[in-house]
Amino acid sequence: MNGDQTMATVLCTEILAGIDQAGDTEVALCPPFILIPAAVRNLAGSRVSVGAQDLDNNHNGAFTGQISAGMIVDAGCKYVIVGHSERRSLYGESNELVAEKTKVALAAGLRAIVCLGETLEQRESSVTEQVVAQQLDAVLDVNDIAAFSEVVIAYEPVWAIGTGLTATPDQAQAVHQFIRDRLAARDQGIANECRILYGGSMKPDNAAELTAKPDIDGGLIGGAALIAADFLAICRAT
Repeated sequence: MNGDQTMATVLCTEILAGIDQAGDTEVALCPPFILIPAAVRNLAGSRVSVGAQDLDNNHNGAFTGQISAGMIVDAGCKYVIVGHSERRSLYGESNELVAEKTKVALAAGLRAIVCLGETLEQRESSVTEQVVAQQLDAVLDVNDIAAFSEVVIAYEPVWAIGTGLTATPDQAQAVHQFIRDRLAARDQGIANECRILYGGSMKPDNAAELTAKPDIDGGLIGGAALIAADFLAICRAT
């Protein structure tokens, strides 16, 4: 929940100015709902896609303040983030709600960036895989494995976001491999193709080491995305 119209225009302009240095890395920006039109306008015709940060699980109706998948598509978005750790922890979104939102997003033609991850308490209790499996299985139970050709997964170790703690590349890789193996149990081909992003405070100084791991395909970037130079450095590192 950052920025305004001017900031969105400046950020998009600065990112576009340096994006050609990022090779063939796929890039998307997911601004707050009200800034989506500014992003779409400023990124029109470029290689940078636009996404939304959330959506409602209803198609339309008397749900004051909510935004539907159809509205997001109409605004020019290709992606939508679903089940971000802040939505789960601050707003009580359940695994079942995240699964339903994913289904609604896919039905509208959006690519869903589905977030999974454990808290510090859960990691210290050695239940990381159990928690991540429950989150992933809830989505798989509502959306057939074939739907994951249009799903991007983002692993967010909640304990490593803005806490000063850091997941090592090996810790991150272990969970990414667990996620991919769980997909492979249903369809090896889909598992091989599914992008699994790391969302635990990826920064310019750790992006290359993280994305060098075989099952870390990119990053879901938070604070570092507010500074064009940092975001571009991460894009180049991948």
